Amino acid sequence: MNELAQRDIDRIIEMAWEDRTTFDAIRQQFGLTPGEVIELMRTHMTRSSFEMWRKRTQGRSTKHLHKRNFKFGRFRSSNQKG
Repeated sequence: MNELAQRDIDRIIEMAWEDRTTFDAIRQQFGLTPGEVIELMRTHMTRSSFEMWRKRTQGRSTKHLHKRNFKFGRFRSSNQKG
């Protein structure tokens, strides 16, 4: 993993917590693989926060671009006003 500035680490953590930000977006912006993001999260978070994050991201299709059922934009519920 490259030497990252603290503000970059903070941004990666923020992006990783966002449900709709993919690991591919993090790779494109910072050059980190999903495994490197996981390692960064493990290193820079408390154990309980890391475990909570892993539980949220494991199996979440929105974190992986190829597993999404949409490609662009934001999800909009069919109950939401147009």
